[in-house]
Amino acid sequence: MGFLAPAAIAALGMLAAATSISSGAGSEGRETGFLDRSLTLDGETYRYQVYVPHGYSESTPWPTVLFLHGSGERGDDGMRQTQVGLPSAIRWSSERWPAIVVMPQAPADGNWQGLGGRIAMAALDQTLAEFRTDPDRVSLTGLSIGGQGTWYLAYQHPDRFAAIAPVCGFLVSDHHASFLPESLPHPEETVAAKIAGLPTWVFHGDADNVIPVDAARRLVHALEAAGADVRYTELPGVGHNAWDAAYGSAELAEWLLTQR
Repeated sequence: MGFLAPAAIAALGMLAAATSISSGAGSEGRETGFLDRSLTLDGETYRYQVYVPHGYSESTPWPTVLFLHGSGERGDDGMRQTQVGLPSAIRWSSERWPAIVVMPQAPADGNWQGLGGRIAMAALDQTLAEFRTDPDRVSLTGLSIGGQGTWYLAYQHPDRFAAIAPVCGFLVSDHHASFLPESLPHPEETVAAKIAGLPTWVFHGDADNVIPVDAARRLVHALEAAGADVRYTELPGVGHNAWDAAYGSAELAEWLLTQR
């Protein structure tokens, strides 16, 4: 008789957890869990996912979170973006996330600027229209290029969100262009001035060799100088994967869902 390695046992545990909340019905018989959805932009169809808590009811408005995935989850299957980051944290500890969570998917060769940003906002708007949500509790978070997307969408739509939580994000990197003109001498200050009224919690690993931690530090310093309500968690010894610690934090979940 063979034995399962710890990694295999963990994978089976995750699969079981995912299965247990992948579908079901809420208190009013409405489908809950991770739900397939699609939207149409310029004649093209784009798939996305919405997580609806098991206890969902139309009798009360629910907070909503827009989650932007990283580069490895891009595509058009409408599923890959549910495997990493916040969706994974929900599968493990769904009780921490009593919220409607919108999970769009960026095109395979894109990011969260341009078309990707339009897809994200369209998925959010479609979800807000479909479910009973609290318009004052709509937050935004993302990891890696989704962290950049968080800064971008907050900059473009500062009045749409109650709070943001960029994880291992950046404005510009060696492989991803900034959404601001390259001629700007202080892009962090430009972003901070636009979103200073938006509560922000930034996460980054100090050993990140993909997006150096200075990308986060500069943005945090600019926000502090602008008088913003900003928190910063720098994770000692953590590389690019700051998302497991960030989304595994019960404190972040509570903070993000209670901001107005």
